[in-house]
Amino acid sequence: MVFADKSTATIKRLAKEAGFSYCGISKAEFLAEDAPRLENWLKQKKQGTMHWMENYFDMRLDPSLLVPGAKSVVSLMFNYATDAEQEDPNAPKISKYALGQDYHQVVKNKLFGLLKEIKSEIGDIEGRVFVDSAPVMERAWAKKGGIGWIGKNSLLISKESGSYYFLAEIISDLDLVADGPIKDYCGSCTACIDACPTDAILPGREIDSNKCISYLTIELKDEIPETFVGKMDNWAFGCDICQEVCPWNRFSKPNSEPQFAVQSNLLAMKTEEWFDINEDIFKIMFNNSAVKRTKFSGLKRNIDFLRK
Repeated sequence: MVFADKSTATIKRLAKEAGFSYCGISKAEFLAEDAPRLENWLKQKKQGTMHWMENYFDMRLDPSLLVPGAKSVVSLMFNYATDAEQEDPNAPKISKYALGQDYHQVVKNKLFGLLKEIKSEIGDIEGRVFVDSAPVMERAWAKKGGIGWIGKNSLLISKESGSYYFLAEIISDLDLVADGPIKDYCGSCTACIDACPTDAILPGREIDSNKCISYLTIELKDEIPETFVGKMDNWAFGCDICQEVCPWNRFSKPNSEPQFAVQSNLLAMKTEEWFDINEDIFKIMFNNSAVKRTKFSGLKRNIDFLRK
C-alpha cells in the first residue's frame, strides 16, 4: 500500500509538471453502469453515421482488453480555453478547440513524455496512452477518477474551471490508489439544453448526434439535411454553444500552451474571405489544425450551407 501511495503521488506530480491541469485515478474495472447506457444509445442510432462507434463494444467497457493486466486508469485534463475571438462577428465560426495546432498530436506527445517520466521514476511498467484515438470511454473514466462530473450537455465539467479541456488517459498495470467520483453540480440548470438550436441535448445527459452541430459539421460526410437551414448559428466547424452558456465556464482560464496559440490571420478572416476560400488557402490556414479532419470539401460544404 505504501508503494501504491508513493506511486500515485509521483504520477500526480509528474502530470502537473507535464502541463496537465487535473489528474484522477480509477481502478481498471469493467464499466458495468455504462454498458446498458451505451448499448441503448447505439440501438437508438444516436451515433448517426459514426458506425465506428459500434465496433469494439467490449473493449470500450473493459480496459484490460486494451492493456492486458491493466489495474489503473489515469485520467488527465489539458486546458484549451482561450480568449481569442474571430474579429468579424458575421464570419463562419470555428470551435475554440480547433483554433490552435491539432490537439491529437500535441497532447499525445505530452502523454508519451509523461509515461517516459513515470517509467523513469517508478520503474518499467506496461502502459498505453490515449487521447481521443481509441475505444476508450474517456468521460466515464474521468468521472470515476473524480476530476469532474458529466454535465447535462454530456461534457465533463470541472467545478474549478469549467469544460474547455481535452481528456486523455494512461492505462497501465500499475496498482494505484483510486480517487472517487465527485458530486454533480449541474443542479436544476438547463442553460445548455435551452440554448441548443437543434435540440440535440437529450434527457439523461446524452446527445443525439444526428442533431448536433459538431457532428453535422465534422463527422457527417453526406450533405447536411435541409431541416437545419437557419439553425447552425453560423458554425462552420464544431460548436461551442452548450459550453458558452454553461455557468461553470465563467471560471475557465486561458491556456498557456504555445502550440495552441491562435493564428492572427485566422482570427482576422472576413466573412467574404471565408465564402471565397479555396483549397490552397485551406492547406495554408489549417495545415496543423484539427480542421483538416473535414478536408477542404467538408469545410466548403459547411460554409456553403450557412449561406442558404
